[in-house]
Amino acid sequence: MNSVITKEYDLFKKVGVVTGVADGIVSILGISDVAYGETVDILTGDAVVTCLVLNLENNKVNAIVLDADTHIKPGQLVICSGILMRVPTGESLLGRIIDPLGNPVDNAGPITSRGFRMVESIAPSIISRSPVNTPLETGLKVVDSLIPIGHGQRELIIGDSKTGKTSIAIDAILNQKGTDTLCIYVAIGQKRSSVARIAKVLKNNDCLKSTIIVAATASDSAALQYIAPYSGVAMGEYFMGLGLRVLIIYDDLTKHAVSYRQLSLLLRRPPGREGYPGDVFFSHSRLLERAANVKNLGSITALPVVETIQGDLSAYIPTNVISITDGQIFLETELFSRGIRPLFLQVYLLVVLDLQPKMMF
Repeated sequence: MNSVITKEYDLFKKVGVVTGVADGIVSILGISDVAYGETVDILTGDAVVTCLVLNLENNKVNAIVLDADTHIKPGQLVICSGILMRVPTGESLLGRIIDPLGNPVDNAGPITSRGFRMVESIAPSIISRSPVNTPLETGLKVVDSLIPIGHGQRELIIGDSKTGKTSIAIDAILNQKGTDTLCIYVAIGQKRSSVARIAKVLKNNDCLKSTIIVAATASDSAALQYIAPYSGVAMGEYFMGLGLRVLIIYDDLTKHAVSYRQLSLLLRRPPGREGYPGDVFFSHSRLLERAANVKNLGSITALPVVETIQGDLSAYIPTNVISITDGQIFLETELFSRGIRPLFLQVYLLVVLDLQPKMMF
């Protein structure tokens, strides 16, 4: 009799009920045997909606909806999955445009994964890392000669809007053609047309087949924009474990921080400087620390992008990411206006837009 009661009590700890839903945040009562970062399934009747647990309180659990929340209503059952959030991995992801959950969005058919990898994982330890001693050429002479980037390094691309930050990142991907380096481009909060244009440029240059595009566009929810970079690096860690070299672009972490601020404020977490939560630094540090050159394995090289306002490098997010990264490529608006721009952007202006740039190098 006691064993039956124990089993029923354990079942109660894994089953809960929705008490409220608003702005993509679901309040759940009853599930006490749940972990931070675990996915839970809400039975809406028509379908199963997956949510990610981000708040653990004494009497309730708050989770963010990874899909539309229009069918979620109070009183619906919630079941713990017992699995921390994970994404599919494998060679079949190369050449595809996917969302942060691993679902294809390019209408090119389903994806057959080799397995799954946790979105949140511990960064390689100091002992397991090797020195950064192999250069990664970006194709820009001014970068490769003055501030060379190495495999396993974290190099920040920072500057105002429309100064060529994405152009440097895309040019670095194009320059990996014919090498043993795979590329992952994570688009956070961008327009769908911008992602489509980047995919077209990569395809025209025969680089898309060795690239994964993880797209969490501006029309997607803040939850998808928040988990997008973690999903991208998790996919890259699969290839790093195979001994391959990976280049990952986070474009951009400013919008990622804004999405995390939105989620944190909706979760009733105390706001800090500029309204960001107190652990926004940790959200970026635990992401960028996963870029490394690992002994007897491959490497992940991270090129995060951060947008400034009027060149203000002393803002909260720029200073945070500057302190995390190994080096910075700063794009100044005045120089850009004078025509000193990345070569890829000049070629794009000349060929696609049929414009004559002021200066080329």
